[in-house]
Amino acid sequence: MSPTVCIFGLGLMGRPMAATLLRAGFSVRGWNRSPIDPARVPGVLLHASVGAAARADVCLLVLADSLAVDAVLGQIEPHLRPGQLVVDLGTSDPARSREHAARLAGVGVGWVDAPVSGGPGGAAAGDLAVMCGAAQADFDRALPVLQALGRPTLVGGPGAGHTVKIINQLVVGLAIEAVAEAVALAEASGVDPALMQRALAGGFADSKILQVHGSRMIARDYAPGGRAATQLKDLRLAQGLAAAAGLHLPHLEDTAARFARLLELGHGDLDHSALHMLVGTSSLS
Repeated sequence: MSPTVCIFGLGLMGRPMAATLLRAGFSVRGWNRSPIDPARVPGVLLHASVGAAARADVCLLVLADSLAVDAVLGQIEPHLRPGQLVVDLGTSDPARSREHAARLAGVGVGWVDAPVSGGPGGAAAGDLAVMCGAAQADFDRALPVLQALGRPTLVGGPGAGHTVKIINQLVVGLAIEAVAEAVALAEASGVDPALMQRALAGGFADSKILQVHGSRMIARDYAPGGRAATQLKDLRLAQGLAAAAGLHLPHLEDTAARFARLLELGHGDLDHSALHMLVGTSSLS
């Protein structure tokens, strides 16, 4: 019998995850910190009470950051019972994940940090990369749910999944910067950027960032798939990891500064491909 699943956080990622899990045959409930129209999550049993939501066998946290995880987990914990699982699918501080795992283990509740990459499209298709940090037994129990969402890989104990996701976001942020500069250079050189993009397809310079985010840049379509504010949050987590390891990563510092400037200009809710707006301008100075 499939475990019952409750998604805490029915935003850009939580909603398509819910639909994917429903298609996979799971009984899916949901709880959101702000009211949500049930029509946006058809088939999901919405709970008004966090206590009722927390009775699910598997509690999936799809939340914006560590502060949100701390706040929601604080509401859930009094209602948890031994044998349940809490899975954090967002991008959070690895040190806090280790703290949560140790505290929950003390009352017989499992923890998996399982941040994902692939955006809303990957969530809708069940094709997410899932980077997992957990005790082996907890990972094994979470595996049926995680496999419905994508390709889970256990990379270490609690906190390791979030560490790898932060590294993923470092690569994504720097790749967006590189593609923004490439599109800007093509435009400034009189080359059709769409033809440039097509010409590079399949070569060493090709990537999902070039094809997906490059198309958004060319079209100036910055409707959020991944918000610029979230990208900056993740890059700041990467800066923290680098500092703790004694590393100076100059491209990380530069890209984080550009995203910070994008937010200063009031564009934090745009897609992170909106970084293209700054390239080739004096806005960052």
